[in-house]
Amino acid sequence: MSAPTPATPSVTEANPASAVPPIAWALIVAMGVALGVVLLAVSARYGYHRDELYFRVAGRHLDWGYPDQPPLLPLLVRGVTALFGDSLIMLRLPADLASAAGVVIAGLTAREMGGGRRAQLLTAAAYAVCPFVAASGHTFYTATMDLFLCTTLVWLVVRWVRTRDQRMLLAVGAVTALAANVKYLVVFLIAAIVAGLLINGPRDFLRRPALAVGAAVAVIAVIPGLIWQARHGWPQLEMARAIAEDGAFAGRPGFLPFQVLLTGVVLSWLWIYGLWRLFRSHELAPYRFLGYAYLLLIVVFLVTAGKPYYLSGFWAALWAAGAVEVERRGAPRGAGWVVSAPAYVMTGVVTVALTLPVYPVDWLARTPQPYINADSAETVGWREFAAEVARVYRALPAADRSLTTIVAGNYGQAGALDRYGPALGLPRAYSGHNGFWYFGRPADTDGPTIFVGPEGEDGAAYLHRFWTDVTVAGRFDNGVDLDSQEQGKPVWVCRGHRASWTVLWPQFKQLG
Repeated sequence: MSAPTPATPSVTEANPASAVPPIAWALIVAMGVALGVVLLAVSARYGYHRDELYFRVAGRHLDWGYPDQPPLLPLLVRGVTALFGDSLIMLRLPADLASAAGVVIAGLTAREMGGGRRAQLLTAAAYAVCPFVAASGHTFYTATMDLFLCTTLVWLVVRWVRTRDQRMLLAVGAVTALAANVKYLVVFLIAAIVAGLLINGPRDFLRRPALAVGAAVAVIAVIPGLIWQARHGWPQLEMARAIAEDGAFAGRPGFLPFQVLLTGVVLSWLWIYGLWRLFRSHELAPYRFLGYAYLLLIVVFLVTAGKPYYLSGFWAALWAAGAVEVERRGAPRGAGWVVSAPAYVMTGVVTVALTLPVYPVDWLARTPQPYINADSAETVGWREFAAEVARVYRALPAADRSLTTIVAGNYGQAGALDRYGPALGLPRAYSGHNGFWYFGRPADTDGPTIFVGPEGEDGAAYLHRFWTDVTVAGRFDNGVDLDSQEQGKPVWVCRGHRASWTVLWPQFKQLG
């Protein structure tokens, strides 16, 4: 069913506060708590994700920037570990809380668009059972906080459109400041929203003094990070190119299909319906700028080979638009089952089965989860990885061990050795990957180097660029037949430096 398309009303007229329904606090908070409890219950299963191991070390090397990210998450992880030590539950608690709060923000977005009790529940529940929300909420990395902050930012803009409360523009500036210190991607979201508002209105935001103040707050907050980037040759741009070339999520051909998969195949209908109704509904006309913003970003990220979850900050608002229209007009003929309780329950069960660590670890390789959510495989085997490196280290002659350097091929390996190596008697691990290259180089010694990562004849040829003698002395096996990035990686013992570390270290720098 579809409603007639009347002439677009003036979107400069705010809806009176009295016209909006009450907030269904009990329902949307209950949905948020439900997600939070599930995430908390499984937070300590398996182990660290490679990004979390990286952030632990980055937190001890605080700076205004890093080659692959702004400074906020390493700072937060530094605070958590300082207060609670190396507790995986506490490390992931901020991600748990942000995901649960995001459910509430989603419900509030529906309310700002005129949604009552049902629309708020449909939106909050869609967010709660979203596969990407659950997967990112289980692990504390940049996408987790970026999703929450961008969802909050969109809600604040929607609320400003309804109320014209200038405090919302100040809050937008503050949230943008935080988001820009998690990921610079928020700049694209803000630019798309501004473009949507200029296309559709309301355009009077440009005349609001609070906008200038909020923008100043956001700009001031990112200046230190931009100065760091400029001083180091803008490595973030090189990192963006590396991500684009990586082809994750099937690259450009997979960009739109993964919008559906990441939001839940069944419930993706609700946000697609919401996007369509933003351009058709008289009542949603003030929020049509969201539709333009979303479509603009699709074009931008298709051109730049962005990842599909870069659009996740808009999903709650699109779900909200769809839910509001379902509440007002009913679901289109034949689609009522999509917004039924069984559809939500089914989506929730599938989400848990495919994204969260609910299986015994030795079953994981025999489930579809590692193929659908590859990050789950990256949380298994780090202790065993460090133990294999320690075995190779202990096999060296005693005279060599005090002079041995350990170099890891990527930041996950280096982070794991930092976390578990000291208890195994290992010296500090180094890596040229991303931020680790900036954390310092090895001391110049004549001792051997244990190098983890390069494989086969190509790996041997690579290592021979730096040493005269390279030998495979071990190989990592996670013990559960799980095809992770580290599974089967050789552990090399390299001797005969061709130059000092001072000369060699610049050649180990890599971004990706």
